[in-house]
This record gives sequence, C-alpha cells and structure tokens, in this order.
Amino acid sequence: MTSIPVQGRPEQDVRPRPISRRPTGGDAVFVYSFRTIGASVLIITGGIGVFLALQSVPTLRHYGPEFFSVHEGWNFSTDQVSVASLLVGTVEVALIAIAIAFPLSVATALYISEYAPPRIQATLISAIDLMAAVPSIVYGLWGRDLIQPHADQVAMFVDRHLGPYAVHGAAVGRLLVVMVSGVVIWVTLRWALNIKSRWAHIPLVVGAAAAVALLPVTFTVNADPNAANISAQVSSFQKSAFIAGIAVSMMVLPMACAIMRQVFSQTPAGEKEAALALGSTKWGMIRAVVLPFGKGGIIGGTMLSLGRALGETIAVLLIINQVFQIKPNIFETGTATVSSTIAAQFGEATGIQLKALLTAGFVLFVITLVVNTLAAIVVNRSRSGNETS
Repeated sequence: MTSIPVQGRPEQDVRPRPISRRPTGGDAVFVYSFRTIGASVLIITGGIGVFLALQSVPTLRHYGPEFFSVHEGWNFSTDQVSVASLLVGTVEVALIAIAIAFPLSVATALYISEYAPPRIQATLISAIDLMAAVPSIVYGLWGRDLIQPHADQVAMFVDRHLGPYAVHGAAVGRLLVVMVSGVVIWVTLRWALNIKSRWAHIPLVVGAAAAVALLPVTFTVNADPNAANISAQVSSFQKSAFIAGIAVSMMVLPMACAIMRQVFSQTPAGEKEAALALGSTKWGMIRAVVLPFGKGGIIGGTMLSLGRALGETIAVLLIINQVFQIKPNIFETGTATVSSTIAAQFGEATGIQLKALLTAGFVLFVITLVVNTLAAIVVNRSRSGNETS
C-alpha cells in the first residue's frame, strides 16, 4: 500500500525530545540548599571525630594498650588510667534506661494513637513533647531527691529474694564464656553461613540460658538486706547505676515515644478496618497490623534513645557516686560513665590528663556512631508497612 504525502504540511521531527533531570528555579534552590545542609552535618560530625582522634594519639603513646585493658581505676595521681570501668558503667546505665523506657514508650504511643479519645490526644502529645524540654539537671535532682529514697527499698527487696540464687567465683567466668560463645556461634551460623535450620538456634538458647543464670549476679549487693540495723545497710543501695538509669529513662522516653507514635499513626486505615471487619479484636488488629507496620519506628526510636542514654551527663553525675571499678552489680552504690567523668574532671585536667579524657570521649563517640549506624541498617531492612500480615 502506497502512502501519498499531504501537500502543504511540513514534515514533523519524530525524534524523542531530550529531558533534563537537572533542577531549575525553585527546585534548584531547594535541592542545593538541603544538599549543603546535609554535607555540613557530615563535615561537622567528621571534624569532631578527626579532632578527637588526633587528641587521642598522645594518650595512646603514653598509656599504650593498658588504656583499654580491663584493670580497674581512673587515677591520674598514680598514672593508672583505664577506660574499661567507664565503658561498663556507661553501658549499664544506658541498658537500664532502655529496659525501663522501651515498654513505657510502646505502651504510651499505642495508647495515644489507638485508644485515647480524639479530644485528649493533642493534650497527651503536648505533654510528652514537654517532657523532652525539661533540662537534664531537673531530671537529675528528681532522681536523687525523690526516686532514690524509694529505689533503694526496691533494690533491697530484689537483693533479698534473688541474692541467694547468685553464682560466685569461677562459675561467673564460665557462664560468661558460655553466653558469649553461644551468641557468636549463632551469629556465625545464622548470618555468615546462612543456616536457617531450627537446630541453628540451639547456641542462642544455650547463651540465653547462661544469661538468665547470670542475672541474679547483677542484682546482688555486698550488704545484708536482712540485717537488724537496716539503716546502716541502706547506703550500699544508693547512688547506683540503677537509680541513674531510672532518671535517664525518663529523659529518653519522649524521644522514643514521639517516633513510635508518629509511625503508628501512619498505619493505613484500610488495613486496620479490614482486620476489624474480619472479626479481629482491637488488640488483635494492633498485633497483626499496627505493630508490624511500625517495626521500623520501634527499632529506630529505641536505638536513637540508646544513643541519647549513652551520652547523658549531668543527670548521671548528680546521682551516682563515682567509683572507677568494673561492677556487674547495678544496685550497689558507685559507678562511673564516660560523660560524667569528663564533666567532673575536665575543669581540673591538664596535659596528658586532658588528652586521656578526650580519648575516652572519642571511644564514646565511636560507640555511639556504631549504634546509630546499626540502627539505620536495621530500619532500612525493616521498612514500616512491609511486613503487615
């Protein structure tokens, strides 16, 4: 079939028009402005890390590997300095805070987003946000003057009932080896070798059993909670990591609760209504739809709160009695964290002492960076809404 060209109509160019992805106008201003802001944040964070790393060089030359050894002490007069006791105290306070704040944050976020009447939701959200605006020194005074007289009674009660079950001596070391080995073997089988058999969970179960057996050790205090003169024993249960963890938990709770509530509120209404229409109860709908949808927010809020708890300073410094020893006993008086030690000794430190404090801060900086990086990886692998059932 022959086509006859139409007279008087110019031939049109049928080639595809090039499309530019380069932003122009207001889009260009927006893109380049926020790109600059993001780059500045990375530059500032990297600059802090580089500064602390350079300040750590004289400390490592002076103390060598002994700075990271497990020997106890942070005494400049005897030149015996080790960051191990500070790291143990920092982790203990942070884990106690997260253990208290995590269930409260999840419960509060679920109540505000799913159970609270609409007329009081705004009030509850404002109250939670106001908790984040309270200065840390107020939380420290609250923990020292109001919580401590009651927390030591709780500590004595727990010590009285769990103390007899605590292991001692070489058994503690053996249980630690079993716990760590079980976790390492499970991680190797599950992630390195990609073995998904149910038998691969046996090392994890053994490690968890060893951790449960070690749990009474953390609640045991070198005091007699059944003594006739109990007032003489109370001082052994005060100014501990447990009381500091309670104060820090109230500080990190608003942050975790705000992130979780925001994610829970974004759950698709259609999926929630579908679950209810199929006969699910309110809690069944939350368990099947809301919690899987908000898994990324739960993990991200918890890890972000953990980073905040690791670096808390003034509240911890007001509560604890600084003792530079590696203590597994969270109820016993005396502990030390990296940030509180820096705040307490920075004003009087000179020379190599100042370098040692900055090196301890660099170690805490690296730990916090690793925690936040792991949180970002976990959140990216479990995006909210991808695992609703």
